[in-house]
Amino acid sequence: MPADRRQTIRREMFAQLYRSACSVRALSQALGVSEKIVIAHIPHVARSAKARGCSLKIEPFCCRDCGFVFKRQRFDPPGRCPACKSSFIEAPLYRIVCQNREH
Repeated sequence: MPADRRQTIRREMFAQLYRSACSVRALSQALGVSEKIVIAHIPHVARSAKARGCSLKIEPFCCRDCGFVFKRQRFDPPGRCPACKSSFIEAPLYRIVCQNREH
């Protein structure tokens, strides 16, 4: 964790996801924390967004080989595609959308 961190990880994640859609890897790199930590904080960021009148939108996991779109809303990645059994799964993108743009 960077020594000059001025906000909590969750607040930084909220700000980043409000600005643009990001994958877990992109958030991890932007915040300087592991992907596991980012995944652990996403449900909390979603609840914070809801409390502010916003919502966390998720572009779901999808198979790179056959295009199968996963309907589950879990934050951890699936192991294999149920349609073609490929393990090449495209990571979801997360973004925060607010009705009121003053967040």
